[in-house]
Amino acid sequence: MATSSAPLAGVRIIESSMLGPAAITTHLADLGAEVIKVESPSGDYIRQMTWPIVEGDSLMHLHVNRGKRSLVLDLRKPEAVETYLALVKDADVVIEAMRPGGLERRGLGYEKLREVNPRIVFATISGYGMTGPYADLPSHGVAYDVWAGLVKPEITDDGFAAIPEHPSMGIHAGPLFGALGVLAGVIRARATGEGCRMEIAQSDAAAAMDWLRSETWKAYERPESEVTGNASDDYVRRAPGTAGMRDGVRYQFYEASDGRYVLLQASEREFWENFCKGVGRPELFEANPGAKFADHAVGNVQLRRQLQEIFLTKTAKEWVDLGLEIEVPIINVNTPQTLADDPQFQDRFPWIPASRLGADQLPSPIKYLDVDVPLPTRAPTVGQHTEQVLHDVLGYDDAKIAELRESGALG
Repeated sequence: MATSSAPLAGVRIIESSMLGPAAITTHLADLGAEVIKVESPSGDYIRQMTWPIVEGDSLMHLHVNRGKRSLVLDLRKPEAVETYLALVKDADVVIEAMRPGGLERRGLGYEKLREVNPRIVFATISGYGMTGPYADLPSHGVAYDVWAGLVKPEITDDGFAAIPEHPSMGIHAGPLFGALGVLAGVIRARATGEGCRMEIAQSDAAAAMDWLRSETWKAYERPESEVTGNASDDYVRRAPGTAGMRDGVRYQFYEASDGRYVLLQASEREFWENFCKGVGRPELFEANPGAKFADHAVGNVQLRRQLQEIFLTKTAKEWVDLGLEIEVPIINVNTPQTLADDPQFQDRFPWIPASRLGADQLPSPIKYLDVDVPLPTRAPTVGQHTEQVLHDVLGYDDAKIAELRESGALG
């Protein structure tokens, strides 16, 4: 349950979801919104999907559905549909986190919901959205990143195409964009009394997050008299996004003495000068002062070799400490496994323990300095809060709940 002081206390969300798109409300629950996850009697099979499985439940379920309450309604029964509408009457938001139209087919489309609550915000989040040739195509998370050009096949030693390790973008960015849209809708509804309908595709979100590369390629379709590279590259067009960093020198990975790597980002002349003086090599700056901004010294192989030798003189931690001392952007290269040992991570991300959530989990990265945010509760079992929600939210007494159960509306 939300605490009264939480930023989203008083916001009630009715969620119908399957699998990862349910993350659209995770962020909102973390900030104090009341999220009621309405499930079929068989429940959301996210509990068995992906790995690891922690004491019978998937980590994905434990994370994505934390802080929510589960109510079972068999929407094939008219009594269950009536109960759903009763929940919507005093809610702010209805989430359809599944293929578009799922609620419409059960008699709970947007127009029906508006009849009972004109200020309802109805949000659909799906793989490819409600329109376009792929709207009805089934999908899973990696598909959105592949479609958006973020992940390329790698070829194994056996000659097979394989999915490489990669950060997932669409399944995380889609819910974040969706949560932003939901909150904007709630603000508008509370100001005007008018709800709205919105939809978001996780594939769209993956493409939107990678806007720099796609927009750069689009810009490069124009003649070079109109679109060039920057001054530090003598206006020669560099490859878009991170691809343009591959041959950088002042902005590059370097191995430290302990075998770990650090990233140097001395692309501004000020940082580059600080670095050269800080390592006792002012002559490197005098010989290669570079441009004032955005200079990676691309292709300067001699300078790159000199920096290789310099970085082998200290450990990764020593380089980060020196960067702090001399005002130079240097950071150690982590993996998802080593990140938890990083002092910056340990300061910013106190684990929420498995004793509370079923698995050790990261808290919300949103930090309020003067407002309390509740600790999330463990992701629910199927229907765990059915009677509690019906009693607390709708005011149903034991006899009414028993009647619903007898009708089969509660599964």
